[in-house]
Amino acid sequence: MLPEPMPRVPKAARNVDGVALVLSSPRCSEGTKVKATATEDGAVVCEASISCGNWDDTCNGIPSYDCGNAYTMGRRWNFIQLTSPRHAGAKFPILPELAQYLLKNGPRKTRPTSRRVRIILNHTYIVDTTKAVHVWEHDGYPQYYIPTSELRNCNWKDKQNIHAENDGASSPASVVEVTVAAHDGLQEFKTDRALRFSDDDKAAGVLSGLIRLEFGSMDQWLEEEFPIHVHPKDPFKRIDILPSSRSVEVRVAGKTVAKTDHAVHLLETGLPTRYYLPLSAVDQSVLRKSEFTSQCPYKGDAEYYHVVVDGQEHRDLVWYYRLPTHESAAIAELLCFYNEKVDIILDGKMLERPRTMGLFAEPDEVKK
Repeated sequence: MLPEPMPRVPKAARNVDGVALVLSSPRCSEGTKVKATATEDGAVVCEASISCGNWDDTCNGIPSYDCGNAYTMGRRWNFIQLTSPRHAGAKFPILPELAQYLLKNGPRKTRPTSRRVRIILNHTYIVDTTKAVHVWEHDGYPQYYIPTSELRNCNWKDKQNIHAENDGASSPASVVEVTVAAHDGLQEFKTDRALRFSDDDKAAGVLSGLIRLEFGSMDQWLEEEFPIHVHPKDPFKRIDILPSSRSVEVRVAGKTVAKTDHAVHLLETGLPTRYYLPLSAVDQSVLRKSEFTSQCPYKGDAEYYHVVVDGQEHRDLVWYYRLPTHESAAIAELLCFYNEKVDIILDGKMLERPRTMGLFAEPDEVKK
């Protein structure tokens, strides 16, 4: 299952005194304070966003992208916030903690892929391989891990050895610094957002010999000839887009704001059916353009509208894709309301509002 859509940069303000994290999201109204703690390096760990009613005490063991500051897989991983111009504001997991978790518990699952995967860093192909591995670090979606031997046009060195939790002598994993040398007028570039597992099958398990290159720290990833964004697509996930003549009516706070017999139903594995409506089917007087945007690897960049009914603003209640991906072209310029927050009447019958939890509840947003 996946969030819909995924964020490029989680939008959240850190409070380094550990007292509160201030959110601004469709689910947590602006200014909502959520209990959090800060680590010595200033990273924030979300304790459980129960004050806004969206999480339970354990966050259901999935990444807490709602506030952008926690990964939870039976425990929390801290996030660091990068401030360089290259990745301003982006948050990534602290790699030693991720490595120790994977060494102790292993990934959820792994699957080799026959796809040709290429990675560009500093305008240079540093990977061109058909030996990539899908690795599920959590239940949400996979990452690509690459055989370390497949790195090219770059140099790497271990920067920080990571010891197994119960064996301080061995170092089955390490944080790696990858360097692309200066060439063709380009300056040298280095990144330490890489995690390498040793070739020792016993110590590193199924991850032995693989390197994890932070998806968001690379310039571009390609599957065959297609660029991919946000994260690798899940090979077990499917999207069906079906035009329908069944009537769809949307009510917000008891008022009908949209009605059509020409909706498009989007069925995505693990998520409620989403109903995409023509712009002309929506009451234009209630729409207010939002500044938020989000990104989905399956559908593309989403933009948002607030909805105003009887003077009350319902923030970021509607999203749409101006230029969706090829596979989702049929929803271009169509509007979709949050099933979880509105009343939808399908073919004359009121639908029960879905109760999706945590990461999979609704699109997380970022502000451009």
